[in-house]
Amino acid sequence: MKSFLLAFYQLTRLPLPTVPFEERSCGRSTAFFPAVGLFLGLILAALAWASQWCFPEQFRAALLVTGMLVLTGGMHLDGYMDSIDGLLSGRPRERKLEIMRDSRVGAFGVTGAVCLLLTKYTLFLGMPGQTLIPVLITVPALSRWSMVIAITAFPYARPEGLGKVYATYAGRKEMLIATLIAALVAGLSLNLLGAWLMFAGAAFTGLAGRRITRALGGLTGDIYGFINEMTEVVLLAAVYPYLRLIAGI
Repeated sequence: MKSFLLAFYQLTRLPLPTVPFEERSCGRSTAFFPAVGLFLGLILAALAWASQWCFPEQFRAALLVTGMLVLTGGMHLDGYMDSIDGLLSGRPRERKLEIMRDSRVGAFGVTGAVCLLLTKYTLFLGMPGQTLIPVLITVPALSRWSMVIAITAFPYARPEGLGKVYATYAGRKEMLIATLIAALVAGLSLNLLGAWLMFAGAAFTGLAGRRITRALGGLTGDIYGFINEMTEVVLLAAVYPYLRLIAGI
């Protein structure tokens, strides 16, 4: 139960009872990352459903982008910006890690955030209404599943840090539970499209993890946030070719 609550505590800014921090429980909380994503997705789906009655589609898309930032406190976006600053700096490995640790956001990070949010807004705006709701339920669960893949499949680049706790205590059991939850959500919500999105998310995470590991010697907590944000974009984008080529929409 502690690991379950810690998953929500670590990944959201929802008003929750105080949970005593324990490294082992925190690491094992990765098993429930997709469950946290499902909960967030249900909130987003409710917002999308409610907003369609009296607001234009542009407002709905903006509300979804803003809603995820509010629910998570922007923690994944912060990791994404720090990662962009470091990865695109063109500096040696150690310097890249120093840049990523710096709390200040650079030009690469700001530009990357603007591009990311604009892309999400556009993908939300163009998605057919009958598809949007189940996609909203599924994508946050799968993007957080991708974080579990990154945590368990790749080494950690730093000798310390919160991400190190995940990397140390998350293993095959946590990966299996997270995969079962993600598959259940994707299958029940989107059927074959859910399977396609699971494949797309896993493929992107594997490719990104390998590329970043070569550059940094491993992954970091910021990179986990980067992978979550980028996987969300990849999954939203992957819906469109499926609808065009398979569903004929």
